[in-house]
Amino acid sequence: MDMGTLKIGVIMDPIEKIDIDKDTTFVLMLEAQKRGHELYYMELDDLSIRGTTPEAPFRRVSVARAKPPHEFKAAATKPLNWFDVILMRKDPPFDMKFFFATQLLSLVDERKCLVVNHPRALREANEKLYTLNFPQLIPPTFVSGNMKLLKTFMKEQGEEMVVKPLEGCGGSGVFYLSQKDRNTNALLETATDNGQRPIMAQRYIPEVRKGDKRIIVLDGEPLGAVLRVPREDENRGNIHVGGQCVKTDLTPRDREICRVLSPSLKKLGLYFVGLDVIGDYLTEVNVTSPTGVQEINSLNKVNLERQVIDFVEKKAAELRQA
Repeated sequence: MDMGTLKIGVIMDPIEKIDIDKDTTFVLMLEAQKRGHELYYMELDDLSIRGTTPEAPFRRVSVARAKPPHEFKAAATKPLNWFDVILMRKDPPFDMKFFFATQLLSLVDERKCLVVNHPRALREANEKLYTLNFPQLIPPTFVSGNMKLLKTFMKEQGEEMVVKPLEGCGGSGVFYLSQKDRNTNALLETATDNGQRPIMAQRYIPEVRKGDKRIIVLDGEPLGAVLRVPREDENRGNIHVGGQCVKTDLTPRDREICRVLSPSLKKLGLYFVGLDVIGDYLTEVNVTSPTGVQEINSLNKVNLERQVIDFVEKKAAELRQA
């Protein structure tokens, strides 16, 4: 699509710390740059509001598969409405700083600038709790900080379960619990901060040993998937804790999950998400900075980032024509 140069602001974690062989944001930037679009780099701490206008200092950046993988150019401070597109790609945890950033981004004029994903959706669609809108897709689930009730739930699920923090990411704080384990009480105390913090508990799904599937979804449609198989000594399949990436296909159940979620994703402005599926169950909807694109590309000899930037260009063109 020849639509002229887009000014694309990217809000992300420190660029010098990313793994260029795994990071999805990096390949999105590479693809946008290849098409002649201008890239501008920001971190969460750069965001501010002057009066009622969101703004930020930023730096023009170019990226390459090299060392270092980035080169900074001119710096400036401007209102965020100056950008045609903002990619909000800050990794979790979803903390108060992130929450306030979504409120700030909600002041960006939607008639002038496309924010991916929509800041309201980032605020409302907690990556764990959002799944509760689709009870037919998820395993038996219980959310509470009450340790007695959590243990009752575990007993109901065959005396084993998985618990996870509501604001975490990358498998951090995820525990497999068993009634037979004498550490169970201590683990629940840790997970709930001695009953002060609600967590999500779910029935243990044995199929996790075969892998945790990450499905990349763009505008409600699945682009591809990768199976993350846990190590023998792990219950988590997350890549950064040693999960092995294995080529996989989308099953009819996977496509059904995407079909059910699609209207809600589109309505909220969750344009680019990553679904986590174990067996037949949806376990998480990653909305903040879903990753997995480079792994899917490598295993399937594809370039998913092309479709993502195609979509960004299309949405930005619609704004220009409005």
